[in-house]
Amino acid sequence: MKNCFLYNKDCLQALDKIEENSIQLIFADPPYNLSGGKSLTTKSGKPAVCDKGSWDQIDDIDKFNYEWVEKCIRVMKDDGTLWISGTLHNHPNIGYLLKKFNLWIINDIIWFKNNAPPLLSRNRLVPSTELIWLASKSKKYLFNYEIGKNFNEGKQLRNMWQISSTRHITKHPTEKPINLLDRIIQLGSNEGDSVLDPFMGSGTTGVAAKMLNRKFYGIEIDKEYFNIAEKRISNTIVQNLLL
Repeated sequence: MKNCFLYNKDCLQALDKIEENSIQLIFADPPYNLSGGKSLTTKSGKPAVCDKGSWDQIDDIDKFNYEWVEKCIRVMKDDGTLWISGTLHNHPNIGYLLKKFNLWIINDIIWFKNNAPPLLSRNRLVPSTELIWLASKSKKYLFNYEIGKNFNEGKQLRNMWQISSTRHITKHPTEKPINLLDRIIQLGSNEGDSVLDPFMGSGTTGVAAKMLNRKFYGIEIDKEYFNIAEKRISNTIVQNLLL
């Protein structure tokens, strides 16, 4: 595919193949390492053991996070931005690493899902948010401030984003809505720039990047999800900027 470079590999290996200081925007939704243990989730309205797949079972999650963040910093341009999505399960560790690598933390964006599924247990609040760290190498970075107003009726875009969850297009358990990635890519890059997703999953970042006429680098370790992503991106048509 033209302007799309896809790797069915472990991200720690594939990131070494990407040129240093070449990527304008990186979006990462890394594994939380919740599968294969005692963590529970909900399936068809009933509690179930969390088992997303072998890709979500990592021996040393702290070491893994350190290594992939370090490699992403190597390939990111000096004026590029790094967007990392997560929940309470991983964002404290990620925030610590961003500080450790001396990155400039631009924002902590709260993605509020007003239609999040209900909670079966009655001993805590219903999880309805994800946090997206936004960081750069310095205080000089590309950020399309005026485009941000298009997402907030002409006013300054705040760091609280209400974007509803959508029905998954694929079977991937952590698929993100296209509207979220569309917004992020427009804010942090321009047409023709390079976008990287080291945990591509079912390819939503690649679909949004291609629609917005960006070059896309996607890495996915799981063969089944890689094939799904490759097909989705291949079938995507470049369009005018989405607002």
